[in-house]
Amino acid sequence: MTTQAWPTSARLDAPRVLDRIFDITGVRLVLEGPCPGGEIGAAYVRWPDGRRSVLTAARTQSGLLADRARAAGVPTARHELTARVDGMRVVVQQRLPGTPPEAFDAALVQQLLQVNDRLAGVLAGEPAPSPAELYLTGDGPGFCLHGPLEAHSPRTARLLSWVRSVGSSFGTHMIGDDLVHMDFHHGNVLVSGGRLSGVVDWDGAVRGDRHFDLVTLRFYLAATAPQLAGPVDERLALLPSRRRQAYWAHMSLRQVDWSIRHHDAATVDRWLTVAEDGIATF
Repeated sequence: MTTQAWPTSARLDAPRVLDRIFDITGVRLVLEGPCPGGEIGAAYVRWPDGRRSVLTAARTQSGLLADRARAAGVPTARHELTARVDGMRVVVQQRLPGTPPEAFDAALVQQLLQVNDRLAGVLAGEPAPSPAELYLTGDGPGFCLHGPLEAHSPRTARLLSWVRSVGSSFGTHMIGDDLVHMDFHHGNVLVSGGRLSGVVDWDGAVRGDRHFDLVTLRFYLAATAPQLAGPVDERLALLPSRRRQAYWAHMSLRQVDWSIRHHDAATVDRWLTVAEDGIATF
């Protein structure tokens, strides 16, 4: 196993960002504390008038796509302030009711399937940008890096070889008119009273095929609650196998690469096992 150091993504430095927001906008937001979960981090903040919001890093377009999802009936947060801080786009957004669930349950899976249905065709009729890239044959921009899998171990190198073969055979892009969240799992939702009250972290959202989000959901279910995967599998069984494989290849690359660069050996092994187990299925 290699000990080579790979680049990692810095976590949000909320105190510094709030100071810079004050310098740029004159608005003094008070830090209340970190939000639970998340890889890059987010923070609860309070406005001078007492309103409570959430500070995150985000791309410029994510607010517009979250607005489109909200218009389709998905509970999403409105962006209240955006700024560029030292080259990074940061967003202060509405704080939605509810808290992150501790785990999946059958009711939450059904509600996520309903959200997925609402995102069908949301972007139809709009000028289409370039198809979304899955990075199966080359590095992504700070994620989906190929080098860590190639060098980490023979096992991860074999997975990378499969990912590249899928990309060579089936292509490396995702097309469609749906709104795709791109990180669709229980860690990016809020629940209140047993009901889904928010879908958060739209930073990676793109135009494409909403079934990609179901593959993401299935990937996380395989790791945490495989007994709940039946309804998701029923939907994915209707997809052409080449699409299922391409989406599974992307998730395998993304999760294993990120784990190599940001987590411990046990986490790498867990996601690697999920990826390998799914190859036979997808």
